[in-house]
Amino acid sequence: MRSKKAEAIEVLFDSFVARMSEKPDMELDELRDLIEECGDLARDPGGVDYLDVDVDGMPSLWLVPHGCSESHVLLCFHGGGCVTGTRFSHRKMFAHIAKAVGCRALVIDYARAPEHTHPSQIDEGLKAYKWLLQQGIDASSIATVGDSAGGNLCTAVVLHARDSGVELPAAVIPLSPWYDMEATGKSFESNAEVERLISREVSLSMSQMYIGDCSPRDPLVNPIHADFTDFPPTYIQVGGYEAILDDSLRVAKKLEESGVEYRCDVFPEMQHVFQFMAGNAPEADEAISRLADWVRPKLGLS
Repeated sequence: MRSKKAEAIEVLFDSFVARMSEKPDMELDELRDLIEECGDLARDPGGVDYLDVDVDGMPSLWLVPHGCSESHVLLCFHGGGCVTGTRFSHRKMFAHIAKAVGCRALVIDYARAPEHTHPSQIDEGLKAYKWLLQQGIDASSIATVGDSAGGNLCTAVVLHARDSGVELPAAVIPLSPWYDMEATGKSFESNAEVERLISREVSLSMSQMYIGDCSPRDPLVNPIHADFTDFPPTYIQVGGYEAILDDSLRVAKKLEESGVEYRCDVFPEMQHVFQFMAGNAPEADEAISRLADWVRPKLGLS
């Protein structure tokens, strides 16, 4: 049974849906301000410095836990449908992850849709990854991490790197990844009564803003259609109540079929990106602890 503290994300998501229903013509800037409130769910982890940095023209944020390894890095992609979300809305969640792993994290503010559509986001993601390599960080000391649309990007950027002949990172960690731009998952129906934020209509609306004129089955926008040959070890975390649960399960099956080392943990009764509640809900802290235990050996930190 979920903890009482884990209900906080349901309360917030319910408020989002109510406010959007009251104002169906909500302007994009107002929607973006709304989603920034996700950052309020986490408790500040303490002992982490936040340093602004320009990553080849991208405003970004270093998260530096005190006493951490500075030669190992988590490259972080925030969620929000590639339309909302910033390095600030996700700062505390990624800081908890960096602190648990014991290394720095770099959160990039890639250009958002609809002003910038695919492939802008994965091109910028690959640019940030190459920037880290140019800073002297070994590929074997980097893991990509992302939530929701960021879970898509932390996967697609690595596919892009592989196809571009760039040395691959040590690991990929998608949290509640939003992969399917066609919203075909059966979990939209099976979890309809328990999902508090995402509907098929919302998913399709966001995907249209993100992909523009691109095919919704392009493997670099929809990794469900990707070839995962030679992909790095991957750890997927997803909530059991999510409408897009099937996105994670279908990619996990593809990873298995491709012979990729993978783990896919479904957390019962949890909502989309429940890790937002880091430091406040035990389920979020447990997920981050599992993530850290899994990735530290991959990075050579154990």
